[in-house]
Amino acid sequence: MTNHYNTIIIGAGHNGLVAAAYLAKQGKKVLVLERRSIIGGSVVTESFGENFTVDSIQTGGTLRPDIIKDLKLGLDTSEKNTRSTRPPFISLQPDGNHLILNEESIKRFSEKDANNWNEFVRFMDKAASILDAAYATIMPRLPKNMNLRDGYGLLELGLELRLAGRKDMLNFIRALPMSAQELVEEYFESEVVRGAIASVAIHGSTLGSMSAGTGYTLIHNWLNRGGLAHINVGKAGEITNALANLVKSFGGEIRTDAEVAKIKIENQIAKGVLLANGEEILADNILSSADPKHTLLKLVGAQDLPPEFVWHTQSIKMRGSVAKIHLQTNGNHGIPEGTLAVAPSIKYLEKAYDAAKYGEISEKPYLEVTTSGNTVSIHFQFAPYNLKNSEWKVESEKVEKLAIDTLAEYFPNLKSSIVNRKLITPKDLEEVYGLTEGDINHGQLMLDQFLFMRPIPGWSNHKTPIDNLYLCGSGVHGGGGVSGASGRNVVKVLK
Repeated sequence: MTNHYNTIIIGAGHNGLVAAAYLAKQGKKVLVLERRSIIGGSVVTESFGENFTVDSIQTGGTLRPDIIKDLKLGLDTSEKNTRSTRPPFISLQPDGNHLILNEESIKRFSEKDANNWNEFVRFMDKAASILDAAYATIMPRLPKNMNLRDGYGLLELGLELRLAGRKDMLNFIRALPMSAQELVEEYFESEVVRGAIASVAIHGSTLGSMSAGTGYTLIHNWLNRGGLAHINVGKAGEITNALANLVKSFGGEIRTDAEVAKIKIENQIAKGVLLANGEEILADNILSSADPKHTLLKLVGAQDLPPEFVWHTQSIKMRGSVAKIHLQTNGNHGIPEGTLAVAPSIKYLEKAYDAAKYGEISEKPYLEVTTSGNTVSIHFQFAPYNLKNSEWKVESEKVEKLAIDTLAEYFPNLKSSIVNRKLITPKDLEEVYGLTEGDINHGQLMLDQFLFMRPIPGWSNHKTPIDNLYLCGSGVHGGGGVSGASGRNVVKVLK
């Protein structure tokens, strides 16, 4: 007899596990199915050799504080709330006069910018808190008619905006469509300072610092990081392991090496899943934390969806352009602790992005670098999934060499310290980690793909045209990066 569950969750990434924990805590019979042999999705710490353990995709991070509190997870969030104890954000400079993003260091580049720093941080914290409130609100299915529940959520969000004060409210709304360049130019005159901050706006996105909407992505990444620098580096897996243990403690089940091949549909109702090994499992509700394109076009299929909905789903912009290079060293790399960026100016960032426009790898890339023990991790942009004149099995060595050569210009001991290395290309992100087109956000964070337009207009509340099938991954409203907001919010829809 086939097993039957209240809820099946496809994918043991952090959003899927957050949803599973909430539902299992409510006493629901929950099953999480993960295609890989390791849980975590893109929030995973894994080994690539002896003494070579890294955060493969997402660097550290933490869940939203309310999720940690609701689930009594016991994760340490003190680092997030105390900037003075956190590792610094450092912008590497060719002359060795590196910029640490704090008032004292900024003063070496501009007295005026140093005086504006605290006000900029204050505004960004306020803007992030407003965005956090927006991400906690279930977006109505505009242009569909709103119900009372939708209206109540928007009323709470409107109250949050009013409480922010007129000036901050207007500046927040203004900032969303602005480019990162325009936003930072309102506070800072130094190109070095501008470039450093603008780099965070384009992190993980195929956008340039002069692109419209990177004001929004700057606030989004500031919210998830709690500022500019990454936190809990080397500990991404602790988040998903803690969630998995909690799910199991509440009676939920998690199965690895359990790839879902198809979602079983009868009369436009999701009834269960069919695994790649032929096993069929039934459930009252199916939640997918896989990206929307994979879920809807592959696991469901166009034949069971309305033609217009299929067209909109096919039109979701993925466009991954991130590669990761992890280096195991003997410890003598000379790189300080913190988040280090190769982003000397906005013009430099824009030129790096220009290459991606034409399907080329950036010869002078934007890099973001973190260390954990003897391991050095390099986030490389731009390395587009779709290469115009080549393919990834040919270009892999080029990206690895570019990353190491670029970083070695600042740290001459790096090359001689390397013991082992691991490259993860956009193709690997798709084939190994299940990220369509290598997009680590399950869909670009852009003005036409956020709030009530994420993942597509008219379907922003986790629901799909298939009854009892819901989306809960990073590709829906609130997602992108590490926060758990999508997994938390879908449970509100199910109530």
